[in-house]
Amino acid sequence: MFTSLTPLDWKRRAVKYYPNKVAVIDGEKKFTYKQFSERTDLLSKALYQVGIREKDHVAVMLPNTHYMLECFYGISQLGAVMVPLNYRISSSEMEYIINHSDAKMLIVDAEFAMAIEKIKDQLVLDQIIIVATDGFETSLNGVDYEDFINHAPDIPLPKVEIDERQLLTINYTSGTTSRPKGVMLTHRNNYLNAADFLYHLHVGHDDVYLHTLPMFHANGWGGVWAITAAGATHVCLRKVDPPVILRLFEELKITLLCGAPTVLNMLVNHPAAKEINIKTSPRMAVAGSPPAAALIQKAQDILNLDIIHVYGLTETSPFILYCEWKRSFENKNLEEQSTIKARQGIELIFNGETKVIRPNGEAVAWDGQELGEIVARGNVVMEGYYKDPDKTREAIVDGWFHTGDLAVTHPDGYIEIRDRAKDIIISGGENISSTEVEGVLYRHPAVLEVAVIAVPDEKWGEVPKAIIVLQPGATVTEQEIIDYCRDNMAHFKAPKSVDFVESLPKTATGKLQKYRLRQMYWQSSKNVN
Repeated sequence: MFTSLTPLDWKRRAVKYYPNKVAVIDGEKKFTYKQFSERTDLLSKALYQVGIREKDHVAVMLPNTHYMLECFYGISQLGAVMVPLNYRISSSEMEYIINHSDAKMLIVDAEFAMAIEKIKDQLVLDQIIIVATDGFETSLNGVDYEDFINHAPDIPLPKVEIDERQLLTINYTSGTTSRPKGVMLTHRNNYLNAADFLYHLHVGHDDVYLHTLPMFHANGWGGVWAITAAGATHVCLRKVDPPVILRLFEELKITLLCGAPTVLNMLVNHPAAKEINIKTSPRMAVAGSPPAAALIQKAQDILNLDIIHVYGLTETSPFILYCEWKRSFENKNLEEQSTIKARQGIELIFNGETKVIRPNGEAVAWDGQELGEIVARGNVVMEGYYKDPDKTREAIVDGWFHTGDLAVTHPDGYIEIRDRAKDIIISGGENISSTEVEGVLYRHPAVLEVAVIAVPDEKWGEVPKAIIVLQPGATVTEQEIIDYCRDNMAHFKAPKSVDFVESLPKTATGKLQKYRLRQMYWQSSKNVN
């Protein structure tokens, strides 16, 4: 009577009960669940015809299109392993990941083929499949995707017995000071994480989900599976474009989306945001970095968005915390509500156990003050890093995955991140949370985006520095920013210097890359000395 847990079973259910419902909208294209299933089955048969078998690895570098969704199902239902690639990384990183992952095939969008052209002679691949895209040509020797699936043999879909502990995807984390690491996620990992997505983001049959979050990032946080499970509608989005997103809110009546605070910031600050009338009150799950309370309040006021703060890492599939909203919170004023919504929150139903610990492994006090590290264990924690047992042992100690995030636990059990361990600023022996300073600065009307980092200081060792992108047309001086911080927080936490820039470095998913800023300022300091 035992049945393995796999999100692939949700496609079977969707086709059974919603065959004629629109499953996927991608620009002018629309596919019902029956049509979507037929295309994924064709992909599976075509892959099988050219030799892809159970446990083989297939790398995929595609934007948020129906082709990417098809790959998640078409590759995986063969028992093969999908390796989703970040198309914004360097060619050298692509070369490393494709070869390190032991991928036998690459499916790539023509827009990103140029990066592959540079490294094609170094890649160990049996075949390349190219998704044609208007306006982009490539010299790669590959097979057109549509031709590939249209020439699939007319045979029954190969029968594969899925073991829930076998790999479904290998998701590579961004390399900062070392090579990218391949996070091994199983069918069980993906199933239970997607179950959390379903339950805690309140996904229903009538939802219209906009894929603003890159599907390559932790498998769209599980959205690629969860939306199908409910028989809801996937709306594909090739790239994050605020006016397009705002238009889709109105035209398609979007009810749910996910993204980093940066994406949310782009939406609320776009001029069109104040002109549209959003009647659906879309739910938006926000993660990637702690969203400032002021940003959450703006999203509610301007776009009528219902913000749900979630937290996790690729290594945990990714969800391990969410900010559960209680009816009692409705009695608080808007600023207090926004402050609560900025917390990472409590364990999700299906993920397992998450807590904040001291260095000796004991849980910190639930006082909102004692700082510790977030650790997790349970159903969604990765099998390990692919071909890297040493890094796996460093990350998983005594059965607990160590996140490297520093946090406090409030009296109600809600966890709140104060910083990444590497981002905490230690000035004159005092710990300063960069995210706390950023939260204050986001309330300043002239600030569009901000990153706070540590910079070297002769007297204090290091001190906070604010790097700010101003709102269009806004003007403010460095001293005014410093004074504003000193008026709204402890003086020692206020930045000692401010730089104004046109943009901040970010990952493909919108996360700030503070390490690049630190490298810039610490390197310039060494050069001066």
